[in-house]
Amino acid sequence: MNSMKPLRIGIVEDHSLFLQLMSSALEQVDDLEIVATADNVAEAKKWFQPENLDVVILDIELPDGNGVGLGITMRRQNPHLGVVLLSDRDMLELILGLPKEERQGWSYLTKSATKSIDSLASAIRATSRGETVIDPALVNRSQARPGTGVSSLTNRQFEVLRAVARGDSNQTIATDLGIAVNSVGNHLIAIYDALGIPEGKNARVAAVLDFLQDTTRPSTLSRAFSD
Repeated sequence: MNSMKPLRIGIVEDHSLFLQLMSSALEQVDDLEIVATADNVAEAKKWFQPENLDVVILDIELPDGNGVGLGITMRRQNPHLGVVLLSDRDMLELILGLPKEERQGWSYLTKSATKSIDSLASAIRATSRGETVIDPALVNRSQARPGTGVSSLTNRQFEVLRAVARGDSNQTIATDLGIAVNSVGNHLIAIYDALGIPEGKNARVAAVLDFLQDTTRPSTLSRAFSD
C-alpha cells in the first residue's frame, strides 16, 4: 500500500462538464486528490488556499481573467506550487513571457491531451517536482529555428530534447529510442553543453525553455491536429 500522501490538486475551468469529467477521472488516480475546483478567477481567489495545494490546473482563457495571471498570483502565496496551463490553442509564448524566476514548475497542455488521464497524471507529477512538460502534439511538430542553439544539436540530441520537453523520464527515452539509460544521460550532458546550460537540478527545465525559444510550430492547433 502506498503510504505517500497524494498530491493535492486544484482545477480552474469554466466549462462545467469538462471540469466534472476531468475531476472525476483524476480522482480515480491513487496518488492524486482533487481538493478544490472553480470556474472563474474570482471564485478561485476566494476559495483556493494555494499553501494547501501542490499543483493547480488552470484554463488559460477564463471569463473574468486568465490562468497565467492567476497562476502567478497563487505562486506568490506558494512558491513551490506547480502550474499546469490548459488551452485549445498554441499559446506557448505565454510561458516564455513569464519572468525567468517564475518559469520553473509551469507546464502546458492542450485540452485534447487531457483525454489521456495517464498522460495528464504524469504531467501533474512532473510539474509538482518543478519540471516543465509541454503537450506532446506540439513538441512533436516543433522544428529548430536556423541559427539557434537547438539547431546545432545532432538529430539524436534533438530527439532526446524533444522527449525531455514531453516530460519523459530517462528510462522512457532509452526504451523509446532503443538505447541505454546511461547513453541518454550522456546525450543530455552534450545538450546542456551545446546550449550553455550549467548541469544541476534546473538543467532539465532550462533545456525545455531553450527548446521552446528555439523552435517553431504550426500557428494553430487546428492545423496541428489536421493530420
